[in-house]
Formats: sequence, C-alpha cells, structure tokens
Amino acid sequence: MKYIPEPFRIKTVESIKLTTRAERQKAIAEAGYNTFLLRSEDVYIDLLTDSGTCAMSDCQWAALQMGDEAYAGSRNFYELEATVQEYYGYKYFVPTHQGRGAEHILSQLLIKPGDTIPGNMYFTTTRQHQELAGGTFVDVIIDEAHDPASNHPFKGNIDLNKLQAVVDRVGPKKIPYLKYETCVNMAGGQPISIANLREARAFCDRYGIKIMLDNTRTMENAYLIQQREPEFRQTPLKEIARLIGSYTDGCTCSGKKDGLVNIGGFLAMNDEEFYTRAKSMVVIYEGLHTYGGMSGRDMAAFAQGIRESADDNLMRYRVEQTNFFGDLFGAAGIPHVVPHGGHAIFLDARAFLPHISQEQFPAQALTAAIYVENGVRAMERGIVSAGRDPKTGKNHMPKLELVRLALPARVYTQSHLEYAAQGVVDLYERRHTIRGLKFVYEPPALRFFQGRFEPI
Repeated sequence: MKYIPEPFRIKTVESIKLTTRAERQKAIAEAGYNTFLLRSEDVYIDLLTDSGTCAMSDCQWAALQMGDEAYAGSRNFYELEATVQEYYGYKYFVPTHQGRGAEHILSQLLIKPGDTIPGNMYFTTTRQHQELAGGTFVDVIIDEAHDPASNHPFKGNIDLNKLQAVVDRVGPKKIPYLKYETCVNMAGGQPISIANLREARAFCDRYGIKIMLDNTRTMENAYLIQQREPEFRQTPLKEIARLIGSYTDGCTCSGKKDGLVNIGGFLAMNDEEFYTRAKSMVVIYEGLHTYGGMSGRDMAAFAQGIRESADDNLMRYRVEQTNFFGDLFGAAGIPHVVPHGGHAIFLDARAFLPHISQEQFPAQALTAAIYVENGVRAMERGIVSAGRDPKTGKNHMPKLELVRLALPARVYTQSHLEYAAQGVVDLYERRHTIRGLKFVYEPPALRFFQGRFEPI
C-alpha cells in the first residue's frame, strides 16, 4: 500500500471530538438512522460527502478578500467566466448557487413533457429535475458498471448499443440530449474514456442529438484517463479536461467538488440562443446573470479552485489518497467497488450484509452501523437513493446497493483513513448482528436526505 505525501502544509486546524458508543447509539436513533440528520458536532470523521466540505488553500482565502460584491458586473464574475472558458473550453457561462441550480435551468429549457433522456447512470438530483420537467431517464451505461467486482477501467462509459435501442424506440426528436457524467457517482466514482466519448459524439452527430456533460468531477476523470488510457499518459490534466469539453455541447457543474469551494456552480454551453435563454432563467431562480446566487468572494475562490484542481501533483494526491483508502479495505477482504474511483470508496452492502434483503435497506443499515462503530459518517447509495418510479410508485431496484465513504479534498490525513477503515473491518466481523430498517417517514422526493427509519 502506497501513500503519497500531501503536496501542501497544514496552517489551520479544527478540533473534532470522538463521542462514546452510547452517545452515538442515542444520536443515530434520534436521527432516524439517517446519517444526513446527524448533527456534525456528533461526527468524528465526516465522509458523508466531498461536496462543499473541502479545505480551501491560502490563495483561495486570499481571493476571498478580493471579492467585488457589486450586484451587477462584478469583476469576479468575469474572472470566473474566463477561467471556465480556459479550462473547460465552453463559449458561454452562467453562474448558479450550486450544481442543482444548473440542473434545474438545463432541464426546464431543454426537456419537454414526454422526452427521454439517456445517460450513463442516474444521479439523484439530476433525474429529479428531469422528471419534474416531464422527462424520463434511461440508463445506457455499460453492464460492467453494475458489477462491483468488475475491473473494467472505464465503467462510466456509454453502451452505444443501448443508446441505439433508445433512439430506435423513441426517435431522436424525443431525445433533448445525452447526459454524460464524468466519474459516475452512483457507479462508484467510475470514469469515462476519451475513446468512448468520441464514439458517442459521432453517434449523436448522426442523429442531431446534443451531449450535455455533468462536469462536476472532470479533473478527477482527467487524471484517471491519464493513468488508464495510454494515448494520454503524458497529457496535462488541463488539456484532457478541455478535450472532454470539446466533445460536448454544454455542461452543468457543482463547484463544490473539483472546484474546491464550499458553494457555487455553473451552467456552460456553446449555443448563443441557449445562453440567452439561460440568462433569463437564472435571473428568476438564482440571481442576476453576473452572480447567479454566489457572492463576489465565492466566485473569486471558485476561479482559483479550478486552477488548483488542474495541478497534476494535487490531483494525483487526491485520487491516490482514495486509492490508498480502498486498498485498506481490499487487504481486509471487505467487499467494495473496484477499480477505485477518484473521490470515494463504495462498500458493497449486498455482499457485506447478505442476510438483509434489498427491501430492508442494507446500505442504509450499514451506514448507521458504521457511525455507531467509530463515529464515521458515510452515505447510502442504493435503493433509498434510487427512490420510486413516479408513474407506478414502486421502488426503483438498483443493481448496486452501496455505502459511499467520500473523501473531502485536503481535509483528512492517513491516520484518519486508517482509523475509519479499521472500524469497518471490525464491524465486518460482526456483520450478522446488523438488522434491516423500515421507513417511519418517507418524503415524496429525494427521500435519502430527510427520510427516517427504525430497525426491523
């Protein structure tokens, strides 16, 4: 197991407290066995998400002091716009408060009732916005993505035969765009390849179908392309990221991941008419088109974060820290998704808890058990996150039932990860004692955020 030393020094620290098992048992029961409902002060190591939980650099903190808080025409808007154009290659840019703000505008402008949106596996908020706009998501990811044990290097790739079947069934005019996500979150942070993206671009050009990218983890994906696709072994991350963008017509982005900030996002595109319509929408739902829900200082830190994320040494550390974490589980025989992605390790809850049926939410039960074991907060990524079919009301039954342990960028050290992994290893030895859960409160949408459970 290798651990790459941090390419930074630590200047500021925040105290954290390890509570007792009895305190954690009480806290998780009060939270309805939902780690989203825990108080952060009751969490020792927080691996719930890497979204907005990163540590900003000294240059980013300095940028905050240079925030231009003008309501209209902030200089930080123009800096962020130029940075997006330089690093991702899109002509036009609309800021939003975070990624789902961009998803909302994209869906409302491009999707009509009855449309079908194929994509390389769903993401929760993305599909919710597609459905609210009257569309239906169809998964066209390769089969290997649904197999946690498959070692396919690019499990985020599109299956062109599946995509062809969708086109044949509904017709290209009913497909507003193909949704392409980098480092596919629900598949275990699995990357796409340039070769597959090229093929998808050629396919979509034949039918006049747009490609819209979920750009949230493109720099992480660029690093994995650099490592796994021989053609790009010596290509800088910035060039790979621009190449990814060049095969698409636009993107949504949450700046809270690759952007290394605590809030922010954007919608980008190459079509001027789409840009004009998006600016009108952002004024209604986000803020003026030159701030889009962010302060000037937020935009300043975001622009600096994009530049830092393209640093090969920093991204190498980021992804290889995740790989180190995954190797700790592999050495102990803990079932998890391989190969490791860029931002998180995903435990295979079905293999971990074979005695719990999927209808009893094994991944949700495992997240609660991990928290009680050692104070580490993780996230369910299985049947609870998949939600219900809006037409039938039945649960979506994903093939993957996962627990995500996400690593906030530049936050935790090697010893933190070793501690977190050891708790899971200890729990695995007593896995038969974990019981399934049932809902006691189920929200109508995005139920994993606010749902409450109790043990069966």
